[in-house]
Amino acid sequence: MQFGIMSVSDITRDPVSGITPSEAERIDAVVKIAQKTEEVGMDVFAIGEHHNPPFFSSSPTTLLASIAALTKRLIVSTSTTLITTNDPVRIAEEYAMLQHLAKGRMDLMLGRGNTAPVYPWFGADIRQGLPLALENYNLLHRLWREDVVDWEGQFRTALQGFTSTPRPLDDVPPFVWHGSIRTPEIAEQAAFYGNGFFANHIFWPTSHSLRLINFYRQRFEHYGHGTQKQAVVGLGGQGYIAKRSQDAYAEFRPYFDQAPVYGNGPSLEDFSQMTPMAVGSPQEFIEKTLTFHDAFGDYQRQLFLMDHAGLPLKTVLNQLDLLGEEVIPTLRKEFASRKDPESADAPTHESLVRAKYGDEPARQPRPNANRGDNVTGDSPYQDSENVAVSYPSLV
Repeated sequence: MQFGIMSVSDITRDPVSGITPSEAERIDAVVKIAQKTEEVGMDVFAIGEHHNPPFFSSSPTTLLASIAALTKRLIVSTSTTLITTNDPVRIAEEYAMLQHLAKGRMDLMLGRGNTAPVYPWFGADIRQGLPLALENYNLLHRLWREDVVDWEGQFRTALQGFTSTPRPLDDVPPFVWHGSIRTPEIAEQAAFYGNGFFANHIFWPTSHSLRLINFYRQRFEHYGHGTQKQAVVGLGGQGYIAKRSQDAYAEFRPYFDQAPVYGNGPSLEDFSQMTPMAVGSPQEFIEKTLTFHDAFGDYQRQLFLMDHAGLPLKTVLNQLDLLGEEVIPTLRKEFASRKDPESADAPTHESLVRAKYGDEPARQPRPNANRGDNVTGDSPYQDSENVAVSYPSLV
């Protein structure tokens, strides 16, 4: 079981101090939060992708490469990478490079995002959002598994004899989670490829997320990747912790009441009752999180949103201290004691390499000499089989 922190990279006015941090301050803060995530004993730090104010994470790979260089065991990930408006060729290249730089300590979550204007900014049509997500991942999946790709689709220029570089570390693609709040087609896609499914599990009642996860598990088994118990599931979550429950509510209330995504809706107490949000003492936080296992059974990754709504860096770091000292150790023991021996372990690069190669050495692709034509040709690597490749005529 992996525990970690996810950030949406919002820059929000602190309603207590009245100060809105600068982009520079928030970027610096999120790096410190990621380092703290590792320091307190958690496993994963994930950042979202946005291309508009008030968010800063327009380049997740750059940020995560920096974090990977400053940490030793932390898995860096995304929450999410936009599969609809990013070119899948660039995703293949950039995240394979991140995988090398992080020495395998990375994966990524793919999603469609929730910012409608991003589509025309990147030349896409939001009305084609779902077909884009399905087609683009189909290409990305192949780019990471085939040295030479011929491909033609509806939304992108065709590829002929194309090789994505660098090849994935150890020739093992990064593990992919497909994230969704409400779309069964994305759960179906995750199941079809045998990938992980991540339910946001923040704003909606548990019953809503459960329907998607049960569907994903059924389809995972249908496609022959294993039993429903072996399907790989991740959940989001959020909350605020203090030593005493009443202090947690008092400290978090001004941030909740003024946050754009919460304000003018249900009270903090009602929202905590109706959704997975956990507010209270460490024990209450533990008990709320364990209800996730009661509902979903075994799952492999739990990410908490803790740095949002204008909370200052010092407060966020204090939250992580409480998580690391008083919450996560108990959750690890509880989840381990409840784990069905048939359920899957959390995916890591090492486990994926072992599944592909066993005790044999992993492939390390070595390119053939540059022939001066700036294309990869029919056998780009020394151990590649010859592939018949045709190129478009320039006449």
